[in-house]
Amino acid sequence: MQAPQVTARITLSNILFTTDFSQVSSAALAYATALAGWYGAKIFVVHAVPPEPYLSMPLEPIPMEFDLFWKNAKKNIADFVPASSFGNVAHEEILRRGELWDVISDVVRKNEIDLLVMGTHGRHGLKKLVLGSEAEKVYRQATCPVLTIGPHIPEARSTNWRLKQILFPTDFSEPSRHALPYALSLAEENEATLILLHMIPLVPWQHKESLEHNMRKRLEALMPTDASCNPQFLVGFDFPAEGILRCAQEREADLIVLGVSKPTAAAWKAHMPGSVAAEVVGAAPCPVLTVRG
Repeated sequence: MQAPQVTARITLSNILFTTDFSQVSSAALAYATALAGWYGAKIFVVHAVPPEPYLSMPLEPIPMEFDLFWKNAKKNIADFVPASSFGNVAHEEILRRGELWDVISDVVRKNEIDLLVMGTHGRHGLKKLVLGSEAEKVYRQATCPVLTIGPHIPEARSTNWRLKQILFPTDFSEPSRHALPYALSLAEENEATLILLHMIPLVPWQHKESLEHNMRKRLEALMPTDASCNPQFLVGFDFPAEGILRCAQEREADLIVLGVSKPTAAAWKAHMPGSVAAEVVGAAPCPVLTVRG
């Protein structure tokens, strides 16, 4: 991976926030409004009404005025938005029927979305938004970065989330290369410490010193000469997900930035097991920004 040139800053004009009207959604919204406030962005509050249930005998679509699922969702979004704290942030509600990913991808395309924000309860929340399946499908297929607020992240107010410690785990892959400029830009704009981390699988002790030295040099080479943030370089020996989570906890990270790849159709069909990204998103002590390479 070659060192990127810091020639442009991240700009966010339109943020998509997906909600199921739960307390977890309210908690995630604080992070979305914080970012919208920093960048002067507009938030699109999106809820996907599940498709009509399968019936043994096909029927004509239910008219909207008699569709209880739609009526309840319309009432919920009407109640959710006024009760939420948007401050001076511009926002718009969007209610659509369909599978979650289909709704999200359509809104992203039509509204030129720069960032997607979603909260999750983990394996028992957001109905079909389940870590390792629907959530992973979203952040691996989204054309824009995705900020995920997992179940172990403390609630925040839009006024008290600050980026002081940003953790950037890298395996030097192409997806990591795409994610690094986001980590750099956010670190510089917030005068934050950028922690570049590389995890090496457990190896015999006699090889550790040379490996650590070589990998540290590779991490240092990622930093542009004109970067103005405070970088730190860490090399660890552990399983990647466990090492990343431990480092995030020990360094009190405010954000993790991860590069992710788009899986092949065959991988989804084969029910791909949970990836490092899925494990990190599901257990992270801070928000995780995933950027698809």
